[in-house]
Amino acid sequence: MSENGTGAATLRYTLMRLGVFAGCFFVLWGLVYVGVLPRGLGDSNLLWVLVLSVVISAPLSFVLLRKQRDAMSERIAAKVDHAKGRLEANRSREDAA
Repeated sequence: MSENGTGAATLRYTLMRLGVFAGCFFVLWGLVYVGVLPRGLGDSNLLWVLVLSVVISAPLSFVLLRKQRDAMSERIAAKVDHAKGRLEANRSREDAA
C-alpha cells in the first residue's frame, strides 16, 4: 500500500466528518435563530449550539460515513501490517548475524 492512499483516505474521511459537523452546526444555528430550539443562557448561545452540533453529528457521521471510515481503517491496518512485517524481517536478520 502506498502512503498516498492512506493519507488520501484519511483526509477524505476527516473532511467529510468536518462537513457533517458544519452542516449540523448551521442547521442548529438557524433553528436557534428562528426560535425552534431554545437559546443558551446569557452569552452561552454559541457554546450551546457547538455542543449540540457535536452530539448530533457524531451518530450521524457514524452511520453516514461508514464506508469511508472502513476504507480508511483498512488502509491504515494494511500499512501497520506491512510495517510489522518489515520490523520482524529486520529482527530475524539481526538474530541470524
